Amino acid sequence: MKRVLKWFGIPLLGLVLLAGSLLAHSWYFKPLSIDWFYGRVFIRFALDNPELLTQLRILEPVGIRSHNRKLADASILHEDRMLARLKEDYVTLHQYNAGEFTGQDRLSHEIFDYFVSMHLRGESWRYHNYPVNQLFGVQSELPHLMTQTQQINDLTDVEHYLARLTEFPRKFDQVIEGLRLREQKGVIPPKFVVEKVIDQISRILAPGAKGNTLTVSFKETLDKLPANRLNSAARAVLLARAEQAVSASVIPAYDRLAAYFEILRTKATRNDGAWALPDGGTYYQYAIELNTTTRMTANQIYALGLTEVARIKAEMERILDNAGYSEGTLAERFHRLGNSPSQRYLATDEGRTQVLSDYQAIISEMTAGLDPYFGTKPMAKVVVKRVPPFAEKTSPAAYYNAAPMDGSQPGMFFVNLRDVSEIKRYGMRTVAYHEAVPGHHLQIAIAQGLKGLPFFRRVVHFAAYQEGWALYAERLAWEAGYQKNPLDDLGRLQAEMFRAVRLVVDTGMHANRWSREQAIEYMSENTGMHQAEVVTEIERYLVSPGQALAYKIGMLKILELRERVQRALGSKFDIREFHDEILTNGAMPLAVLERVVDAYIARKRSH
Repeated sequence: MKRVLKWFGIPLLGLVLLAGSLLAHSWYFKPLSIDWFYGRVFIRFALDNPELLTQLRILEPVGIRSHNRKLADASILHEDRMLARLKEDYVTLHQYNAGEFTGQDRLSHEIFDYFVSMHLRGESWRYHNYPVNQLFGVQSELPHLMTQTQQINDLTDVEHYLARLTEFPRKFDQVIEGLRLREQKGVIPPKFVVEKVIDQISRILAPGAKGNTLTVSFKETLDKLPANRLNSAARAVLLARAEQAVSASVIPAYDRLAAYFEILRTKATRNDGAWALPDGGTYYQYAIELNTTTRMTANQIYALGLTEVARIKAEMERILDNAGYSEGTLAERFHRLGNSPSQRYLATDEGRTQVLSDYQAIISEMTAGLDPYFGTKPMAKVVVKRVPPFAEKTSPAAYYNAAPMDGSQPGMFFVNLRDVSEIKRYGMRTVAYHEAVPGHHLQIAIAQGLKGLPFFRRVVHFAAYQEGWALYAERLAWEAGYQKNPLDDLGRLQAEMFRAVRLVVDTGMHANRWSREQAIEYMSENTGMHQAEVVTEIERYLVSPGQALAYKIGMLKILELRERVQRALGSKFDIREFHDEILTNGAMPLAVLERVVDAYIARKRSH
């Protein structure tokens, strides 16, 4: 037996040592395979981002959950290290011979190269942002993470949740450190940002520790655990611990952030766009390229926006005229239509429940009719949920959160019910198609399920591709006959006008020195949207320069490519195949997407 063990043990030990050597080499030096390199980059990034791991749930299936007790390091020193590592990774990437790659390997290299190079180019404007604002930041993102994303299925998860509450002071202090550095560099948030963050924090703190959303949500989750796992006495103890953690850790962290913003209140006196920041013009051009993945200039985009606004306005006016709304400005006609009883929901709990139910029915109808247009469809489902009340006031009308990678939860389409008068029935189909199916949910869920590709291809983000697809999905649903009612089509056109107006107001505020009020007036006049929603949107663009440009630029590129394929293939054109080419390669820059489609045309022609 000893001889047998010796015969098998020595080779086995050799294999273990060899595997260990390969692992160490791949971790610290240039990996032998570029796929191993991609994996290393993503693993390192993910391990430094426990909140991302909580969202993705890629480690839970193998029993690793400790990241759910931590919050990411937000210190300046840590960000310096991350940037240095990214530079090292970029050097390593170019040690591989890109000329040897073909097919998906070549595509992976192109996408990774573009993504990293664009972020490295932004180093000069690393602090040209407002990491705490009315839409996102630790003050709203962390409660959302813990109440809407972090799962509690057993006592281990309970302990992780409680431990994460104690991480708030460290994370908030690191964020404040970064805000102070930005202030020193002349990057001070707009006046409305400071005021709305102070108001947001006040509303979060108002209920006290016992009524805080983190405590209330924790109690609701505990109540769902089976009694044989957790008796009433144990629940009471755990709830008391949560309340104590919120009182001792969470609330003081918010107090310190509020105190800093009170100081900023005296310094934030304007609501200007990116042009007012140090080197603001060059920064905005970078933001345009980052978000559109094109080299278009602000002037080109502004001119395109004016052209699209004029075209869509004519189409909307025709439908309004035919529906009997022919008097007054475009905005006045939309307001009369929106205030008609047929378009409104009751401002009651029953009315809000009906809104969510109607959205879910729209999604179910569309999901059942995907076959003629899509060969590949997602496995993950999508459910409609209400935007958490603490975030309603400053959140957009709707947004989508992707499903975790382990399939433990569906994708979530959040609807803002702060004021049901903002919700018009004629626009609901378009919103559902954009955020859920065949828009964001379909595209992201398909990407998450891709096989045989580096993991980063399943999660990488390019706004022009993803938002362009979602806007294209609105049009596709109309083409498929799901908006036969002229008023539903009006809702589609209003949504497209909304994105066309963005081209004008974003470049207007950040390059042409438009005021916040000027942009609000222009959007109101040309879209007929509810005033509160317009204000939310304009203020969103002021804190995220260039992001609003991605939608229309991306949609127009996808339509251009579809028309190119139709012309090239004629009777051989298959819309299911075209959509597969767009969706089954994951997100990518628009120029790379164009090359993918051109390669598809060449393959089809050769057969």
